[in-house]
Amino acid sequence: MKTVKVVAAVIQDNKKIFATQRGYGDFKDGWEFPGGKVEIGETPECALVREIQEELDTKISVGKKIDCVEYDYPTFHLSMECYWAEIISGDLVLKEHEASRWLSKEELNSVNWLPADLELIEKIKEKM
Repeated sequence: MKTVKVVAAVIQDNKKIFATQRGYGDFKDGWEFPGGKVEIGETPECALVREIQEELDTKISVGKKIDCVEYDYPTFHLSMECYWAEIISGDLVLKEHEASRWLSKEELNSVNWLPADLELIEKIKEKM
């Protein structure tokens, strides 16, 4: 099975977490933490800064690693490194996603998370 290496940003601001809804592909309409694929020769942190700039027109600082989620989807294995992040500049412009929400700790279960992202929710709640 093919492994896809990705990174995800858990962007926190005022005790809320930023979530995005996919606008394309097999997982369209599912909710996720923004991020994307790690390119060859790129560190996860650099990939995350690049992906958030490309997808959301926003510059972030990457904080502590939360976890590395390993998840088997039907056609590929996902290896997703997840980091806390904060906004340095930008307005989180949705370029690839169809919707976004800022979620409080109590609201984290109010969206339909993609399976791999769902595995992070309890760990995030512990740290909020």
